[in-house]
Amino acid sequence: MHRKFLFVILFAVSKQLFAQSDVEKLKSSASAAADKIESKCIAWRRDFHQNPELGNQETRTAKIIAAHLLKLGIEVKEGVAKTGVVGILKGGKPGPCIALRADIDALPVVERVNIPFASKQKTTYNGQEVGVMHACGHDSHTAMLMSVAEVLSGMKSELKGTIKFIFQPAEEGPPEGEEGGAPLMIKEGVMENPKVDVIFGLHIESNIEAGTIRYKSGSFMASSDWFHIVVKGKGSHGSQPWKGIDPIQVSAQIIEGLQTIVSRQMELTKAPVVITVGKINGGVRSNIIPEECSMDGTIRTLDRDMQKEVHERIRTTATKIAEASGATAIVSIDTKTLVTYNTPELVKKMIPSLQSAAGADKVAEIEWQTGAEDFSYYGTKAPAFFFYLGGMPKGIDPKKAPPHHTADFFIDESGMKTGVKAFCDLVIDYMNMK
Repeated sequence: MHRKFLFVILFAVSKQLFAQSDVEKLKSSASAAADKIESKCIAWRRDFHQNPELGNQETRTAKIIAAHLLKLGIEVKEGVAKTGVVGILKGGKPGPCIALRADIDALPVVERVNIPFASKQKTTYNGQEVGVMHACGHDSHTAMLMSVAEVLSGMKSELKGTIKFIFQPAEEGPPEGEEGGAPLMIKEGVMENPKVDVIFGLHIESNIEAGTIRYKSGSFMASSDWFHIVVKGKGSHGSQPWKGIDPIQVSAQIIEGLQTIVSRQMELTKAPVVITVGKINGGVRSNIIPEECSMDGTIRTLDRDMQKEVHERIRTTATKIAEASGATAIVSIDTKTLVTYNTPELVKKMIPSLQSAAGADKVAEIEWQTGAEDFSYYGTKAPAFFFYLGGMPKGIDPKKAPPHHTADFFIDESGMKTGVKAFCDLVIDYMNMK
């Protein structure tokens, strides 16, 4: 009896060790393939960088992605959420459905970086002629996920389950009056058929050293809400303000008042809050007090209850300050993204995967970030894990690295290989978890 029991234990242990050995072999093969495909990954990234397209207009980018996936024998769905592409790779063995997401759109920015593949593209955005630039690294995200698709399709027979490659348009927001981005992808069923069990995403960062990975469990990136306030006053001659109600002066008071919400009304030890007025428009001439003035801004919060409270306080602050001067204020708030929330249980399980891809000393947890990501919507449909990938050249002071969404944005392409390996290790490890 004892011998039989011992045999069962030894068999179970040996089976587990054998399974672990198979997993490590797969990861080793994926790592070698990632090394081999690096030059191709960089070439894709440079092509996309030189030929950027704004949200819901990524037709060239989408065609290149779809052609590559089809060449790999991956099932492809095109035109998802206008210009999105979804690839479905079915492994040779049963298992979970794992989604990997990359965003593919660029920004209305004129590039200033002196590189051979700098963008010279021009287009029209909201009625204005603008430059177009991948000023947030989405070109690298696209190239990395295309590389992951090639690596994993090469070991298809050994994979347990299904991988869904999501190439999403309009992460930066669709043109005015259009739907787009992650909400539209979800609306059109990207998380179903087959149903996604878990989703992973990454974002390259210009102020984190290349080859490193940063993450946070729980609330990671802020929600992003956009507000529009119209202050209606009474016009007058600029020399006789007492005969009118100056909406520009009232708007100035409102802008100051909004900052007291942050500094005096919100519990900042609980979670940070940012309110920024980025645009103000009023008047046509220096000696005319106009009838109205408008302002636009963004709200960033990392707690859902605080998000709702900030909205109410903005409405109250704007309307009451306007009333005190005899004006009126009309406030509208549009939610663009949710809080990007990393499922704690999933994060805990998958940290070893990131460490195996980058090295244990290259992976660390950081504080929450006030940037926003529409990847957050996928997290309402399945457990999610979103992390940062370093793209800053070594030896650079992070405080001096050009920020995202600017004309000088720059990334070190040597970090992209780590992103490819991270995605591959996450998929292989998750597929083989008990």
